[in-house]
Amino acid sequence: MKQTKNQANQYDKIFKENIEAVIPSLMQNVLGITAIFMEELPDDVQHTKERKPDVLKKVTDNQGNTFVLQIEFQVADEPEMVYRMAEYYIMLERKYKMSVKQFVIFLGNAVPKMPTQIERERFKFSYLLFSLSAMDYMIFVNSNKPEEIVLGILADFKEEDPENALKQILQRIEETTDTDFSLQRYFNQLRVLAQLRNLDLKLKNAMDSISKYIKEERDVLYLRGRDKEKEALITNLLKQTDFNFEKIANLANTTVDFVKNIKQKLTADK
Repeated sequence: MKQTKNQANQYDKIFKENIEAVIPSLMQNVLGITAIFMEELPDDVQHTKERKPDVLKKVTDNQGNTFVLQIEFQVADEPEMVYRMAEYYIMLERKYKMSVKQFVIFLGNAVPKMPTQIERERFKFSYLLFSLSAMDYMIFVNSNKPEEIVLGILADFKEEDPENALKQILQRIEETTDTDFSLQRYFNQLRVLAQLRNLDLKLKNAMDSISKYIKEERDVLYLRGRDKEKEALITNLLKQTDFNFEKIANLANTTVDFVKNIKQKLTADK
């Protein structure tokens, strides 16, 4: 399935929102790295028009090895990926003067065919490529983090009926989210990621079939309209009054966290 630029941006946005929460699990369960220390590295190593690294960290693992970790999330089966990764490797090695471990995690449904190595007379390079579609979806469903559970929709359902697998994912997200705002966010992410697996209709059927387990006030479509109204009210109160977060939350019949999220949006938009 050919991806539009808008779809690619949506997928990219989801991983940017969830990345910090899912990195430890992806390292452990996908990459086989047990980190005991991680430090964020600046992503300004790229001096060409190419994109910045998706994940760039200095890691010390449980074997005492310290290295630069780079992870890229890739939707398209990109034939030129090996050259991009080679460029990254040279720049990272030059800047940090330490071992560099590079991984590409493929999010598409098909088996990726992109080259992972270059061999020339005086140059040899390779990176590791993993595909989420080859992983057992239960690895993600068994997590207690909704950011990880969402990724289950991109994994292998094994012998499970897709609709039943989606019901499990939906129920686990509902069980692991504390607020309506968060539930809406993860359900919306599922709707977007379902397009990568052509699961749009099955996801809708799964959501319809478990509606009796998820109350109407927690349904994502209902929440979309209700939260818009609340957001407008809270925005006005934040701009036109000096009420504290607790008072505004009481007036809007919502949580303090919801009010703080809107305050952060208003501050970021200035």
